[in-house]
Amino acid sequence: MTTSEGSQFWQLMGEQVGHEMAAHQQYTAMAVWFDGHDLPRLAGHFYRQALEERNHAMMFVQYHLDRSLPAAIPGTPEVRNDFADVLEPLQLALDQEEQVTRQIEAIFRAARDEGDVLGEQFLLWFLEEQVEEVAAANTLLTVARRAGDNLFDLENYVARESIGDGGEPADAPKAAGGAL
Repeated sequence: MTTSEGSQFWQLMGEQVGHEMAAHQQYTAMAVWFDGHDLPRLAGHFYRQALEERNHAMMFVQYHLDRSLPAAIPGTPEVRNDFADVLEPLQLALDQEEQVTRQIEAIFRAARDEGDVLGEQFLLWFLEEQVEEVAAANTLLTVARRAGDNLFDLENYVARESIGDGGEPADAPKAAGGAL
């Protein structure tokens, strides 16, 4: 398929650029919140997550360009900047990753329904990535709940473990402008 006109797949692909950029913005806001609460390990984790989401958005952009279709960078919604405690941003991160998983699954189904096998192939990497993202967010939230008020334990855990912070693997799709 070389046209986006009337294609649910291409409509969702374009929307996903915005979803990934919104995740980038929200993760940046979370990182800043953690930084402002003297939790540098959590801040670092979410700064890296923010860059990863930006890179994912640019992978969708590059795929549009590779398929000779226009790509647009939409505006992003407002982000949440204030949290009552450490658990709130971690729960938001998990909720966000579960939502992105549903979005990627919907795009994959649309590609399949439209017979776009190249689109399906492109999305396989993202489906695998979402399994890792949800698992990492869930683990971090679980550890935070167990740590309770002892944020040093949580910070030490984040420092000791590499929670989804392996960077983009070599088989990741190419990002427009290069991954950061």
